[in-house]
Amino acid sequence: MNFNHSRKNNHDPFLIQEGRIKNGKIARNYQADLVENALAGKAGRKDTIGRNFNQEKTKKVYYVLMFFLGILFTRTAWLQIYKGDYYYDLAEGNRIRIERVEAKRGVVYDREYRPLVRNVANFLLYFIPSDLPEDIDTQKEVIKKVSQILEKPEIEKIYESLNQIEVGSYESYQPFFVADNIPYEQAMLLKIESENMPGVVISNRTRREYNLYSLSLSHILGYTGKISEKELDEYGEDYLPIDYVGKTGIEKFWENEMRGLDGKKQIEVDARGKEKKILNQEQSEDGHNLVLSLDIEVQKKLEEIIISHLQKINKNRVSAIVMNPNNGEIISLISFPSYNNNAFARGITQDEYSQLINHPDNPLFNRSVSGEYPSGSTIKPIIAVAALEEGIINEHTSFNSTGGIKISQWFFPDWKAGGHGMTNVRKAIAESVNTFFYYLGGGYNDFVGLGVDKIVKYGKLFGLGTQTGIDLIGEADGFLPTEEWKKSTKGEQWYIGDTYHMAIGQGYLLVTPLQVANFTSVFANGGKLYRPHFIKQVLTSEDSLIGQSDDTPIRENFISDKNIEIVREGMRRTVTTGSAQSLQSVPVAVAGKTGTAQWSTKEDTHAWFTGFAPYDEPEITITILVEEGGEGSYVAVPIAKEFLTWYFSR
Repeated sequence: MNFNHSRKNNHDPFLIQEGRIKNGKIARNYQADLVENALAGKAGRKDTIGRNFNQEKTKKVYYVLMFFLGILFTRTAWLQIYKGDYYYDLAEGNRIRIERVEAKRGVVYDREYRPLVRNVANFLLYFIPSDLPEDIDTQKEVIKKVSQILEKPEIEKIYESLNQIEVGSYESYQPFFVADNIPYEQAMLLKIESENMPGVVISNRTRREYNLYSLSLSHILGYTGKISEKELDEYGEDYLPIDYVGKTGIEKFWENEMRGLDGKKQIEVDARGKEKKILNQEQSEDGHNLVLSLDIEVQKKLEEIIISHLQKINKNRVSAIVMNPNNGEIISLISFPSYNNNAFARGITQDEYSQLINHPDNPLFNRSVSGEYPSGSTIKPIIAVAALEEGIINEHTSFNSTGGIKISQWFFPDWKAGGHGMTNVRKAIAESVNTFFYYLGGGYNDFVGLGVDKIVKYGKLFGLGTQTGIDLIGEADGFLPTEEWKKSTKGEQWYIGDTYHMAIGQGYLLVTPLQVANFTSVFANGGKLYRPHFIKQVLTSEDSLIGQSDDTPIRENFISDKNIEIVREGMRRTVTTGSAQSLQSVPVAVAGKTGTAQWSTKEDTHAWFTGFAPYDEPEITITILVEEGGEGSYVAVPIAKEFLTWYFSR
């Protein structure tokens, strides 16, 4: 039987096979079945359509949508939670600002509470970059107008720096320094004009004005100036680019104490960034006041005496220190020539600065603290006491000075032709006998001296080769040479001549005038080494006592009382029978040591004197150094004599 019937016959082969067609007609029961089958067929086709829709693709779309929603959610959370405060502050910054209320910087007094510095008005101009006009041309017009009012054409160049600040950044809301120390008339004109210049702020801050009773105070007090970028990084977020900080001297060393704590002012500003009203304010806390051990009357008189003597001998460079040997307080410190620190405080001109840095005598250099010089014979008391301590000599040991000693082809002379004859330790100090100290330092023939290592050991005990710790910036270490140093730096061995030179304060040995004053004080007070210092007291801004300096010795009992006394007696004989006899006219008994230090074969020697008075109960130590002054006895001693006479005749 052929089952391939055409569609128009509507004969389903399956139905024919089942025998449901009779005589070309569909049986009655078959019609009912056909209806059921048709309905079932429709239902079947629906199931087939549903199964043909790809559910895997639906899942992929779902995952993609969820991925992007996750990114959106994460970004929203980051902006709202992590960066919420930042963007809130930026938004509020358009309406509410936090401004600092400047604390007054603490003032400085001398030991008698005489003010040495005061705060004066300082008109300062700065920009707030975010408030400047957005239009470039308008912004340039604002900057140009400010430049014209201040009569400073260079201000127009700051546009390039402003253009580097990112719009909306934290930096854009910070003050951008333009100019300070603005004259009153210009400041008032700027104040009026700034009302119509968005982002331009004229502020009345303070600057320092120093009461220069003597010009040499500049090296002690130092000065303040606008903070540099390096200092801004160093001091941290408590400082702004328009702040002033100590640059040198007491101002820098005691910056944290004197600065104080700034307050805060919450203000509402208009669209131009101008203050409309104050919403809240937190008061500032003024800086601490400082009381120095310095006596301004002593400082003035010593400077006056020094200048008059320098004029007589036609010299220009000198260091002088007066200190209390019983606690390390500095009563006077002079480095000459000096400079006017008010020039820096008000804003030094380029011409003024060029004159200072190009001056042959370097007036900006603090010789008393930072200068390093050969000590000359001022070192001899240390060499003497070291030899006594080591048992190399006793108070009766004597050597015959015949004018010097000879080692091979080398001759090491005394300063006195023909020598000083038989010499013990007291006479050696009083008359500064080189031969005696050649023996003590390097030995001679069968006599064994200290040697370089022990000289260095005792030098360190007396504070040489390291900073004293004075409360000033830029203190030098001085230098104690060693055999190892010479070999490593110069490629040479250490010779006996090096030790001889070191024993009389020549050669490679270097000291600062402050170190000499400090070790002289050890002999004055009976064996205690103190830290030299200026600060006597720290006060509140209302002058109530907060604290005072610690006068505990750095080192004591490192030399026997007997040996200290032997050297003291030798220093007293310097005045009674030795190289400083002119000091006998001083109203009180004086002890000391002169020194003449060679440092060049072409230039004059440095002139030294260091001593203390009164001899029995010392009140002061005085050290004088005149650079290229010649003989200490003829140049430094007369300065000390005139000062000590005045001091103890008051």
